[in-house]
Amino acid sequence: MSARRPFSLAIGPIAAGLILALAGCQPAAPVASSATSQTPAANAADASAGIVVSEAWIRETPPNAAVAGGYLTLRSSAADRLLSVDTPAAASVEIHEMSHEGGMMRMRELADGVELPAGAEVTLKPGGNHLMFIDPVEPVRAGQSIEAKLRFANAPEQAVTFEVRPLAGDAPAADHTGH
Repeated sequence: MSARRPFSLAIGPIAAGLILALAGCQPAAPVASSATSQTPAANAADASAGIVVSEAWIRETPPNAAVAGGYLTLRSSAADRLLSVDTPAAASVEIHEMSHEGGMMRMRELADGVELPAGAEVTLKPGGNHLMFIDPVEPVRAGQSIEAKLRFANAPEQAVTFEVRPLAGDAPAADHTGH
């Protein structure tokens, strides 16, 4: 045992020296800069910090409905863009924008998706930007849940579960008769 004691005492100062040397190699805190001035690789690395999805829900549909409205809130740690949503529960999912033009509500598909500014909360909600689940494979009923995958420009694909809420739920339904 006495032969081991000097060895362990010698390791202690060496280990301490290595820890201090490695700590000195850590990069300094990044300097704040706008996302547009970063390289695509830097944006992709920042996006790996994640996108937080909350309040994902779909409004229950009446029988034989051709569409269902989907809503959620997104918060990204880095500038990104929601590009698309896929689910086996519908033929397709489109990202839509609602706007007022000449006293009328207009809706159009956002083919390029929705911008997610760094650190900002983006809410897709009734009467505003939202998701349209086109041709649900079966009627969407309150109490169900719908699985989907969100695809982003930089962040990894993310699975999300949409809660189905009653037709008379949270907010009045937007008129989607033009679909």
